[in-house]
Amino acid sequence: MNASAVCSISYRRSRFSTKLPDDRRYSAGHSWLKEMQPGLWRVGITRFAQRMLGDLVEYGFEVKPDQDIGLGELIGWIEAFKATTDVYLVGTGRFVRSNPLLETEPRRFDIDPYGEGWLYEFQGEPDETSVDAAGYTKLLDLAIDKIQGKEAAMDQPPLDHIGDA
Repeated sequence: MNASAVCSISYRRSRFSTKLPDDRRYSAGHSWLKEMQPGLWRVGITRFAQRMLGDLVEYGFEVKPDQDIGLGELIGWIEAFKATTDVYLVGTGRFVRSNPLLETEPRRFDIDPYGEGWLYEFQGEPDETSVDAAGYTKLLDLAIDKIQGKEAAMDQPPLDHIGDA
């Protein structure tokens, strides 16, 4: 096995299942962050967010490369088949670039959200409230509970998480 191979945590709940790469941080807004070099973060959306949005129709960024940006600042938008959403910075620092591959191959957003379908990169610090893959499973539980109209049972551990190393 390759020493640099990424491990993942499998998650299944209701009609949704995914594998969460454990080499990333995750936000409550269903974005992932991967440190590509010290202080350089690549950001995309999670499979959960991609499923809620549907296939990418169009997207855009309202910031330019090298522009300073702050945590939670509106930086762009995504229009997808099921929904339209704003894109907010999940850290503090300087916007580096959007994903040039999406200009010519927008399907990468839909079929490879954890790989070639990433959205943007920034130089700086991630949101300190971002969590690891195990922590993100708890955020998924809360989101699915909300969708299903249930009260989240915060004191009970989820029974349907399967972790693999």
